[in-house]
Amino acid sequence: MTTPAGGRAEGVQGGFTKNEMMIVAAARELAGQRVCFVGVGLPNIAVNLAKRTVAPDLELVYEAGVFGARPARLPLSIGDPTIVTGATAATSMYELFALYLQGGLIDVGFLGAAQIDRFGNINTTVIGDYEAPRTRLPGSGGACEIAINARQVFVIMRQATRSFVERIDFRTSAGNLGGAETAERIRREQGWLGRGPSVVVTDLGIYHFDASGEMRLDWLHPGVTLDDVHAAMAWEPKVAESVGTTAQPTAEELRLIREELDPTGAYTKG
Repeated sequence: MTTPAGGRAEGVQGGFTKNEMMIVAAARELAGQRVCFVGVGLPNIAVNLAKRTVAPDLELVYEAGVFGARPARLPLSIGDPTIVTGATAATSMYELFALYLQGGLIDVGFLGAAQIDRFGNINTTVIGDYEAPRTRLPGSGGACEIAINARQVFVIMRQATRSFVERIDFRTSAGNLGGAETAERIRREQGWLGRGPSVVVTDLGIYHFDASGEMRLDWLHPGVTLDDVHAAMAWEPKVAESVGTTAQPTAEELRLIREELDPTGAYTKG
């Protein structure tokens, strides 16, 4: 059985959390990528782990106006001064979006989500009715523009029925809309540069998108079953003919997470 892009077959001594497995799996998906627009939260730690492991030449882009970031520690937000350390360029947000993102220079946009549907459409705006929501979320920020203009979109998020939903409450960032054919037509009509979502990594497994534009389960993390997946989403997922098992985190990947990137366990507990 093979491993996902950038995966490693060797295991480690001792345990690891579901969140650590998710972060490691997401980082490995970036092997071979060159320029990545980094979202806040979980994408931030996954991309910085990739920079230290499978993608040392990866250029990190933060929407505050930083291209080629080399943060000495994990940034707390897109406004954290550490993202400027060693950067190739520090520009205005307008220049970053207009010249880099809308200029077609971003290979991967790495995003998080509060809700996602089977076609990779993302909600980070509200839970419930927009006019009277149960929960108001941070909103788009740059995610909407990233989702339509980055050549590929990667998503990392914890999986549950409240997050993997049949219908999102608000479409903040377009994925494959109602399917690949519709999405391709609208991308062409609107002049969007991106090809839409490519991969979704959760604490249960790894999904890619089939020719119809729908999410397909390709990998299960160690110890996770198909029943676990079915119980944590609101639709019946498409499943690959041969579902692989994600390689366990290596000792070095866990050391980087625990000692350098997240020593307080803010992202990885649980």
